[in-house]
Amino acid sequence: MDERILDPWGERTPYGQGLEWPVRADEHVTAEGVERWVPSASILHSNGDAMDIAVKDGRIVGVRGRANDRVNRGRLDPKDLYGWQANNSADRLTRPLVRDGGRLVETDWETAMGRVVARSKELTQGPGGWGHFGFYTSGQLFLEEYYALGVIGKAGLGTPHMDGNTRLCTATAAAALKASFGTDGQPGSYGDVDHCDAIALWGHNVAATQTVLWMRMLDRRRGPNPPRMLAVDPRETPVAKEADIHLAIRPGTNVALVNGLIRQVIHSGWYDPTYTQAHVIGFEGLAETVDAYTPSHVADICGLKARDIERAAELLGTSERLLSTVLQGFYQSNQATAAACGVNNLHLIRGMIGRPGAGVLQMNGQPTAENTREAGGNGDLPGFRNWDNPEHIRELAELWNVDETTIPHWAPPTHAMQIWRYAEQGSIKFLWISATNPAVTLPDLARIRRILSKPELFVVVQDLFLTETAAFADVVLPAATWGEKLGTFTNADRTVHLSEKAVEPPGEARSDLDIFLDYARRMDFRDRDGDPLVPWTSPEEVFEAWKKCSEGRPCDYTGITYEALRDGGIQWPVGTERLYGDGFFNTDPDYCETYGHDLNTGAEFTADDYKAKEPGRRAFLHAVDYQPSPETPGEDYPMTLTTGRTVYHFHTRTKTARAPELNAAAPDPWIELHPDDAAHLGVAEGDQVSVTSPRGEIVVPARLTGVRPGTVFVPFHYGQQAANELTMTAWDPVSKQPLFKIAAVRVEPRD
Repeated sequence: MDERILDPWGERTPYGQGLEWPVRADEHVTAEGVERWVPSASILHSNGDAMDIAVKDGRIVGVRGRANDRVNRGRLDPKDLYGWQANNSADRLTRPLVRDGGRLVETDWETAMGRVVARSKELTQGPGGWGHFGFYTSGQLFLEEYYALGVIGKAGLGTPHMDGNTRLCTATAAAALKASFGTDGQPGSYGDVDHCDAIALWGHNVAATQTVLWMRMLDRRRGPNPPRMLAVDPRETPVAKEADIHLAIRPGTNVALVNGLIRQVIHSGWYDPTYTQAHVIGFEGLAETVDAYTPSHVADICGLKARDIERAAELLGTSERLLSTVLQGFYQSNQATAAACGVNNLHLIRGMIGRPGAGVLQMNGQPTAENTREAGGNGDLPGFRNWDNPEHIRELAELWNVDETTIPHWAPPTHAMQIWRYAEQGSIKFLWISATNPAVTLPDLARIRRILSKPELFVVVQDLFLTETAAFADVVLPAATWGEKLGTFTNADRTVHLSEKAVEPPGEARSDLDIFLDYARRMDFRDRDGDPLVPWTSPEEVFEAWKKCSEGRPCDYTGITYEALRDGGIQWPVGTERLYGDGFFNTDPDYCETYGHDLNTGAEFTADDYKAKEPGRRAFLHAVDYQPSPETPGEDYPMTLTTGRTVYHFHTRTKTARAPELNAAAPDPWIELHPDDAAHLGVAEGDQVSVTSPRGEIVVPARLTGVRPGTVFVPFHYGQQAANELTMTAWDPVSKQPLFKIAAVRVEPRD
């Protein structure tokens, strides 16, 4: 087995606090005589690892890390090193498919797009119009593709029904950033690892999800003056094993834990009263809410030891430069937005934001999740604009030269779970799915299959392979992928990379941008002057149009060009490594992206409600009490299921299963059990067990691990024996992110 499969994080290069992370050049090439090296970045996680693509005889034959890039300094994730082989897979889609006689058959682009446009025009010209259209995208398209699609949907069709699988992975990141700081946009920087003296990882198995960032943390930990580390995770992950303090929390109790830690910080005098008084709103309410969360009370709720909670609070409260990272263990769990805001609260009351080593990274799970939020490919308006602010709507209407009433803003944008509900109910009759596989990734898969099978729902799937979802489609459009098209994407710390086209796509496959632009031309969308609404013909033209849209907004790209990006990644806004270093936040009522929500109910606050708070560019502290999960273990289903990732795969293995090294490392699903639970059940390592929830059943082999007793873990990547046969249709009231981490299940030995 390859050494980077056996050791996913590679050789250590230790360094000390405040020093530059040393270079380590990773490379995997399968052919001699490379003809060209083409700049790009990773598309198989959110870290944004810069790399060069090796090309020979018109094919990709390998990759190498770019040593001069700020993100990875030459290092690559195992998925980066091997995942590119999927591009060359023999089962790539090379021609469009249409459904005839109940079967998908090959056809030409004219026929396929003709069917898509004919159904679109039939719906737009009939009663209900825009209300019948739904677009469900990905976190893997390029910025230019999201922006073009956003204009098509919001100004061409005028539909609010646009979202993507980013709702499943990092909607809570966006919601928490908006709630605390006024707009989306990551406050921290990966460079904070170089300067911090403490790292707290909140539900973030960074060793599997952003392995190069984990390498950076490990290198600091092996150098002089290493940062202390706290891990909050019910599993004994590599992160938990490395941490100085591991809180193996009961799933669904994150809010209680964060409240208790903040209480200890306040009661111990570890907060910054000067910063708090000058730069935040809501300290008194926060202190009052958390006061009941004593260590013993939190220990009872979370299934922890009170002394461990006190030790964790001391680590958080006495550090001079604290870096926090947050991911799915918080985002996909009970009270997700409230818990993520709790981490923001901790940093705000300590003044740990906007300084080297002191910051928050509300992480993304996908390589271009940041871009769909920026550019409006999901429900958000482009440029982090506020759908409820008439002036923001006027700005977009003027930019796109359309009537303000065309742009949907009469209600909140439709989130993904509601889009699927509308499709289930029959009001959405046209569903275009791009670069994602919801027949494996959404909760309660039996329900999703029923929706996709509805004869009255016209389904378009745009992808590289005939996925589990594509098998339900009426039209399948073969798409080009990374390395086969030109465009930009932005990682979790606001670093923009340019991905150059290295090779031609296979057969008749087209870039997602070309497909969207073709659709716009065929639909003949027009602006108020009768000119084409979508006039662009190249990625760079779309990028320049996007820059105008972003100008003056938090995600301002105006200082970035394709030419500048050819020298390496650039953060937005240009020259700004960290946000909010001056203590002023994006909470001005005329500038903010949201007027806020009730974190318990999700109810929207009005502009008048918001203005009455007189934010004065101060950040918000949000405090709520812990509430139990909507589904908890009981007599019939006595254990809690949490789902997640393995380091060797990305999402539904559409690409990584086609890389031999990655697939061999994790070819099949499994369940992780604590040895005590296994002994009680009479289960040994490798035994087949059935896992049953109120929604379905899977059968998988058991692995005995350090997962918390009473909790089991199943990776979500696999289409067969899929973890999401078990998960529930429920979501956070604010972010609308599904609750994948708290299903009640029963585990039994299987003969």
